[in-house]
Amino acid sequence: MQIRARGLGKTYPGVNGAPPVRVLDEMNLEVESGQLLAVIGESGSGKSTLLNLLGLLEPASAGEIWFDAERVSHLGRRAQCRVRGTRIGFVFQSFLLLAGLTALENVLLAARYVGRDGREAARDAEGLMERLGVAHRRSHYPAQLSGGEQQRVAYCRAVLNRPPLLLADEPTGNLDEGHARVILDELHAEAHARGAAVVLVTHRADAAARADARLRLVAGRLAP
Repeated sequence: MQIRARGLGKTYPGVNGAPPVRVLDEMNLEVESGQLLAVIGESGSGKSTLLNLLGLLEPASAGEIWFDAERVSHLGRRAQCRVRGTRIGFVFQSFLLLAGLTALENVLLAARYVGRDGREAARDAEGLMERLGVAHRRSHYPAQLSGGEQQRVAYCRAVLNRPPLLLADEPTGNLDEGHARVILDELHAEAHARGAAVVLVTHRADAAARADARLRLVAGRLAP
């Protein structure tokens, strides 16, 4: 799946009479199937906002987003929800695991959203968790997991349905070197072996260096 953004912008209204805050300005980018794109930049440069727009989590103030020949940025809310459930996987910086569900149940949420067969989904979830080294924590709740374990569970949830687009916001930020390497290897495999389009926001120079393409954001704009 090809992802294209044209003239993408995001402006938040000012508070208490303050002027509006422009976070992204006239952003153009393309990500192809089988490509890993790294987005780098200082805190506050707009990286996470860009992922939120590409993932249809919030509306853009300007511009368009296309998935192949479909302009998804202008779809209605329900249609965008269907697109998110079936075509996009998210790895959030803050994990966003549900406290009342076990690790395995959190991973299986992705399958429930798209109505997958329960046995097949459970088999895939178990395999992913085994590969990421968290299968022994399947029955534990998020509060009983370390930050690194929560991140790996969140990663398993993101890729369970093999989405054609994977968005990862600092997925190695809470991991030690060994587990960070596992996640980065997994992201590469998602792109190069499975053919997903992967957008990775990262501060890690080693992660950015391994990407197929790199973009640097400076104050909401693409740097040369």
